Amino acid sequence: MEPNYKRSITRGFWTLALGMFLGGLLTKLAETFLPDSAARAFLTGSVQASVGPFSLDLVAVAITIGPISFFLNVLTLVGIGIVALVIRSLK
Repeated sequence: MEPNYKRSITRGFWTLALGMFLGGLLTKLAETFLPDSAARAFLTGSVQASVGPFSLDLVAVAITIGPISFFLNVLTLVGIGIVALVIRSLK
């Protein structure tokens, strides 16, 4: 593998992680400060995807992971976009 390929995967992971965090923060701020309106409903309404729980039961060890849930809304996409622009400008 080329070093640039591995770096781009790492950069993409951090972009998504930080963007989702920023989007979650923007969503909480919108829920707190925006009045009840169609704009607030549009910005804070989300789609949820979840996976799990995943169980692995071996004789000596039992592990259960999950469920893992992702909430995606407009402000999460805005957060990912902002982080992507910032990271791209730092190249």
